[in-house]
Amino acid sequence: MARIALGSTREATQPDCIQALIVEFIATFLFVFVGVASSMVVDKLGGDALVGLFAVAVAHALVVAVMISAAHISGGHLNPAVTLGLLAGGHITIFRSLLYWIDQLVAAAAASYLLYYLSGGQATPVHTLASGVGYGQGVVWEIVLTFSLLFTVYATMVDPKKGALAGLGPTLVGFVVGANILAGGAYSAASMNPARSFGPALVTGNWTDHWVYWVGPLIGGGLAGFIYETFFIDRSHVPLPRDEES
Repeated sequence: MARIALGSTREATQPDCIQALIVEFIATFLFVFVGVASSMVVDKLGGDALVGLFAVAVAHALVVAVMISAAHISGGHLNPAVTLGLLAGGHITIFRSLLYWIDQLVAAAAASYLLYYLSGGQATPVHTLASGVGYGQGVVWEIVLTFSLLFTVYATMVDPKKGALAGLGPTLVGFVVGANILAGGAYSAASMNPARSFGPALVTGNWTDHWVYWVGPLIGGGLAGFIYETFFIDRSHVPLPRDEES
């Protein structure tokens, strides 16, 4: 079972933590900027809803894959649910997790406000539940989608036995984000990320259904981290040494 460390306030003054927070801010800012912008473009241009959903899914998949790779210094969380999932697995302290959360939310807000300015005041699309989708259904959608996201993060990037998947983690995580948006976008909006939902909601002042995008992703992310770390990661395994060639 994972051991969760509390951490201390001294972490905030350590050079590696400061550097990680700066990188995490930049990566989250760019992720939200591109993600929200893609939704704004679809709204502005109109057209077929399925084509629009596909465009948003592709944009999110690409930017997630690139930003995770670019933000390797911070781990490229981009998402409070990912941070919580890694906290549940004992990979980050509670105190640093709180710093990451603040960092991610501020970055998301900054990106959303900048888009509002650059677009001349165009309405920023917010995540809300589709007509006919209740709160319970929306929460379960977000739990399942975020669980699959964190399960992929652990399997392809965290697990020391990832084998042939080593190096492919960011790309595969981007793929699952895009796939999840295609699967759940028409129902729960497929946020999987409280920060991604927070920025547009703050700019517009529209908090309709917003709590769903905290409860669902945080439960899904935390649950995936706990389950994978507890039942699938074997840290006692030590590779056998290979014979040296004579």
